[in-house]
Amino acid sequence: MSAPEVYEVPQPAVDAGDGLAEDRRAGEALWRVAARRLVRNPGAIVGAVIVVAFVLVALLAPLLAPYGAGELPGRADVRPTFIPGPSADHPLGLDRYGADVLSQLIWGARASLLIGVLSTLLGLAGGMLVGLVAGAFGGWVDSVAMRFVDLMLAVPSLLLAVSIAAVAGQTPSSVVIAIGVVQVPVFARLLRGSMLAQRGSDYVLAARSLGLSRRTVTMSHVLPNSVSPVIVQATLLLATAVIEAAALSFLGLGGGSPTTAEWGRMLVAAQNELEIAPRLALLPGICISVTALGFTLFGEALREALDPRSRRR
Repeated sequence: MSAPEVYEVPQPAVDAGDGLAEDRRAGEALWRVAARRLVRNPGAIVGAVIVVAFVLVALLAPLLAPYGAGELPGRADVRPTFIPGPSADHPLGLDRYGADVLSQLIWGARASLLIGVLSTLLGLAGGMLVGLVAGAFGGWVDSVAMRFVDLMLAVPSLLLAVSIAAVAGQTPSSVVIAIGVVQVPVFARLLRGSMLAQRGSDYVLAARSLGLSRRTVTMSHVLPNSVSPVIVQATLLLATAVIEAAALSFLGLGGGSPTTAEWGRMLVAAQNELEIAPRLALLPGICISVTALGFTLFGEALREALDPRSRRR
């Protein structure tokens, strides 16, 4: 008898590109769902309106401000015991030095936006670098990186920022560096934890079974799926950066002259004028609070939209 013939059933080829395409489609679907949830969230809408208004005022300051950042149009009208209030020429009045308060607030928005964005980008870059190294290598590299992060987190953030700004010098760039360094451990721990959670996922095991290198799996799969919470945290820390920038300027670490258009420095100049012109302290304080509120509302709404564990039905 002749041996029976054996027929092999052809198996479909497994293409790593199909998995990547599915990952991209899943990521696009996630962002579409998040966008729909943001549109339906009243807090997100309010926060977005505040943030957009703040950014537009900062970018269009040369067009919106009646006077330049360093101009003192009402210097001759200011007296030791009298500061002119709102008028047709100066809707929000003058400050102690004769500067138009409305113009100072508008130019102060640009200064606060610049410091907040640059410091957050600096902290994001440094934190993602530390978190990526710790999450990708693990072992003793992870232990050393996290002990360094824990050491930074042991010091109160404002105290650490004040110390760095005092050592670096009283300049706006020192404020950016100080706030950015303070934010590094927050981003590092967040990215590292997110990467460790992703390393045991099915898609990572599938990628490794296909023979992809560790570097390819980390950079093409684990890292892109781990950055969503980091982006959300960056939005939230923008609010903190604006407040800390004002705090450092209030303490005299932001550099510049007393007439510099910056919200924190406006609060410093208004300390001695509370009895005769409380609006000089009230107006920049409101700007700081509303801006921080806008970033916080939008950041919280974005976190809820992207995090499946905290999404609202």
